[in-house]
Amino acid sequence: MRRNIILYPWFKFVQQLLFWQATWFLYFESQLSAAEAILLYVVADLSTTVLEVPSGYMSDRLGRRKTLLVAAISFVAATVLLVVGEGLAQFALASILLGAASAFASGTDSSLLFESLKADGRASDIEAMELRAWRFSFSGLALSALTGGVLALYGAILPYVATTISALGLLAVTALFREPPQAPQAGHRDNLRVIGSSLAQPTLLWLLCLWLATYVFSHIPFVFGQPFIREAMTAAGHGDQTPLISGAVTFLMMAISLAFSLVALPLRKALGLPGVLLLAFGMQVALTAALAASNSLFVIALLLLRMVPDSLSTAFMTARVQTLLPSTIRATYLSLQSLAGRIVFSAVLSLAALYTPADQTLAYSDMQVILTCFAVFGVLVLAGLVVTTRKAQV
Repeated sequence: MRRNIILYPWFKFVQQLLFWQATWFLYFESQLSAAEAILLYVVADLSTTVLEVPSGYMSDRLGRRKTLLVAAISFVAATVLLVVGEGLAQFALASILLGAASAFASGTDSSLLFESLKADGRASDIEAMELRAWRFSFSGLALSALTGGVLALYGAILPYVATTISALGLLAVTALFREPPQAPQAGHRDNLRVIGSSLAQPTLLWLLCLWLATYVFSHIPFVFGQPFIREAMTAAGHGDQTPLISGAVTFLMMAISLAFSLVALPLRKALGLPGVLLLAFGMQVALTAALAASNSLFVIALLLLRMVPDSLSTAFMTARVQTLLPSTIRATYLSLQSLAGRIVFSAVLSLAALYTPADQTLAYSDMQVILTCFAVFGVLVLAGLVVTTRKAQV
């Protein structure tokens, strides 16, 4: 189990070496259209949605290591297809495989960490270890974002080639994991009853609602950030530098959030768990409102703060949920949680795709309407969470 604990942060680092992250929308938009680029993201999310619960069930039944291996193999296949494929159909198939990779890893990776710590007598270290793994993840994202932006200047396909290489590295690291001990499995109906009784806990239900909200609002700048940067850079007369600027923004975004993660534990102690989680979500809503208000270069600077809320909330939320769940349903519940988040986000993103013109790039005037709707919705959700905090006893 100590091998798992040592390897886990490096697993998260390699898992997040996504060199295409800063240019994926721009690349698909150049090959297809803005509406189809958005729909490819929806396809990946829907694929994950369909496989979320089966993957969680597989993890609880067949083991964490086997499930993570399936995720890694799916990721390798997706990256290869993105390199050699062309056209909407092949890109859609790659998106389906990306969704599968995400689904099979979702919940299983953090379950493996918690159960390895528990078997090693270190279950109380879960918050610190989740935060450490989060830092490794964002280091991988930062490194690959900047590198991918530079690679895209020399060839739009190069970030995808680099990601294929990192996917092979992920498969190698995953193969080194060992299966942690698990409790005896109950029957299907018993597991459903346990999940139902878990959701009856006010604390877990409140955390679920907050997780859904943060999932949606953390992905809004991810989807709309690249066309937003392109529009702002074009207006300033530097549109040809968009890939490099997008990569640099993503790199600085991750670096700043890594710096903020150093104060995450002190802030959590000062504000309490609900306080720091609500602060993080409020920052997400404020950023969406800023994007809706203006497409000036100043707002691009605000995008640098996009991942700060994650640095202040993700590790703590995941650790708290882990302690409220028995091992027999842990991955299944986390998969159900991800399923709910993807359904909600896919639904609202599909509405955004319907509003987007199919025969042109995504203009800021179109983005502004979409982002304004998101911002208003976020304010209402934040108010509801604040009102119910005391009753939830987080």
